[in-house]
Amino acid sequence: MGSNSLVMYRSRAPVRIDFAGGWTDVAEFCLDTPGKVVNAAINIYSYASLVPGAANDEKGVRIYSSDYDSYVEAEDVRKLEYDGNIDLVKGAIRRMNVAGGFEIATQSHAPAGSGLGTSAAMGVALIGALSQYAGTNLLGYEVAEMASEIERRELGIRGGKQDHYSSAIGGISFMEFRGEEVLYSRIDLPRSTVLELQKNLVLCYTGRSRLSGDVHRSIFENFEKGEGETVSAMAELKTIAVELKNALMQGDLDGYAELLDENWRNQQRLHPSVTNDNIDELFSIARREGARGGKALGAGGGGCLLFYCRADREPQVAKALAEAGAQVIRFQFVFDGLEGWKSTG
Repeated sequence: MGSNSLVMYRSRAPVRIDFAGGWTDVAEFCLDTPGKVVNAAINIYSYASLVPGAANDEKGVRIYSSDYDSYVEAEDVRKLEYDGNIDLVKGAIRRMNVAGGFEIATQSHAPAGSGLGTSAAMGVALIGALSQYAGTNLLGYEVAEMASEIERRELGIRGGKQDHYSSAIGGISFMEFRGEEVLYSRIDLPRSTVLELQKNLVLCYTGRSRLSGDVHRSIFENFEKGEGETVSAMAELKTIAVELKNALMQGDLDGYAELLDENWRNQQRLHPSVTNDNIDELFSIARREGARGGKALGAGGGGCLLFYCRADREPQVAKALAEAGAQVIRFQFVFDGLEGWKSTG
């Protein structure tokens, strides 16, 4: 790629794990009362690289996704069309309104449909590479808002903003959502709390991708109809996020574990599709081996699960989950969000 080009604009953005309050960041669910979320960026990244001139045409663009091993080319950026093939990259190019004559390559290290906010991380990384190329300086919240706009307005994907803010800014965070408005605050914890939290957490991929759009549609329909269980669960999720934030700030990790469980109970109340037999079995195994609390990440229905374990039981929990067919994912918290740099070659 671009062997005769001297400069490559590169960027990376982390994915996140959501501790509490997921769903309540979706604009439709936080119009009457604010949505509230606690999440943390982790060291699994989406990458974007841009090489000027590599398209061999001053107006042309070539896009390569290593995740799908797929190419898209257009002789003019204005001729990029949404057709279900690498549309997120096309949307970012359109939204940034950059001139052609470049190649973009993308790569994500997260499993497909993981529930880790991978598409948001990719959108943030794309904006990072494109803004470097265009010479545009953007603040973290501006990147987050732009990435969210691309998904929701350009591509019509229903979802909230917590993923984009976590990827753009990083760290362990508490966020409030009032319709389209976001109030964001980093939770600065003592290092001992961060280390103990990280040691006792086990993250695993169920092996099954989840289709968040389908789950979102089902829950939105229930909420719009005023279905009592869904509406009540959504309100509880907002309360749990505040309580979990307080538990973390007080160093109460026993309380944190209990609140993970409480969040999971209310996730399941949103709609039956949030869980399934495979997920239920993995929860049973984890609890039997020493998990004190846990939840599905993202929309649920598949993707990743997160468990908080009793002291020094995380190796046994991880081993049992792996033997049951789940993929255990090692991770660390990261406190930087979007990063960009130039490479020559």
